[in-house]
Amino acid sequence: MKLYDREQYWNDRCKPDEAKFNKVLIANRGEIACRVINTCRRLGIKTVAVHSEADSLAVHTRSADEAICIGPAPSSESYLRMDKILQAIKDTGAEAVHPGYGFLSENTTFAAKLQDMGVAFVGPNSESIKAMGDKIESKRIAEKAGVNLIPGFDGAVRDADHCLELANQIGYPVMIKASAGGGGKGMRIARNDQEARTSFRLCTEEAKSSFGDDRMLIEKYIENPRHIEIQVVLVAYLKLFNSTSHLESHNSNYVAQD
Repeated sequence: MKLYDREQYWNDRCKPDEAKFNKVLIANRGEIACRVINTCRRLGIKTVAVHSEADSLAVHTRSADEAICIGPAPSSESYLRMDKILQAIKDTGAEAVHPGYGFLSENTTFAAKLQDMGVAFVGPNSESIKAMGDKIESKRIAEKAGVNLIPGFDGAVRDADHCLELANQIGYPVMIKASAGGGGKGMRIARNDQEARTSFRLCTEEAKSSFGDDRMLIEKYIENPRHIEIQVVLVAYLKLFNSTSHLESHNSNYVAQD
């Protein structure tokens, strides 16, 4: 093997007679979309890129076999426009949709509509997304199963005043976070009333822009946490990964030990 061999980083080997999609639409942008496009190309699968007007000359737009403009620059008018993406699927005849992460990747309605259309969603089904993609709902499922939870409010925070009321009941510091999405977006720590009010506003705006869902939850912030994760990946078989998180930044794993 060469000192630096790019081939070792690709995990897209498939049997020549293995069934695969003819065309995949990527409902995302930038590097995320480019990675999916590159892998599909290696597998001989045609790709469709969706893009905003501002991304008409973006790399992912030019790299795909087909490209469909779905609206103006703001994500709320393009990458979060479910109706336009669904129309792009119909117009191009895409057999599957890869959502990447963010945007509509954890949108239960989007996954359900694709299922109704007979289009494959490269990700969990709508029932799984509803159960685990919504933090408020997933905490309720965990509580019902008898899992110990971080102290917090059960439900969505109504507004900034409600956020302050709950923060004082829970006790500072608190974590204010978006119920939808992930990746550390729409998530901030507050250590006093002023920070709680500001954080609620900023988190709400970021969640609305990133996920199209501005519901917030609030819970006690745990200083210097260390936790064990159980990750389940189901494709045609079941595999369990047990990893201990060592280092986190912005509440997302940076270093983990399998």
